[in-house]
Amino acid sequence: MTAEKFMAEIQRLLDEGKEKGYQYVDITSGDVHRQVGGYPSSNHRMATCCAVMQSMKKDRDEILKAPLKGKGATLTIRYYM
Repeated sequence: MTAEKFMAEIQRLLDEGKEKGYQYVDITSGDVHRQVGGYPSSNHRMATCCAVMQSMKKDRDEILKAPLKGKGATLTIRYYM
């Protein structure tokens, strides 16, 4: 999995939320990685997925849940439209 694939999936989710008129979309790293593929497995790229999610976060967006180590399947960010 590449950062570009994770970015494309997150952007797809954001675009879908905007089209549906949502005020925000809550995105969880485990869900993104499962959709892109390769998770769960021993060769997962969860750290990359979380890094991409963080890089796409804007100032007004909120981290709703963060794993203790910062990068894990439960990272959840609320992205505002």
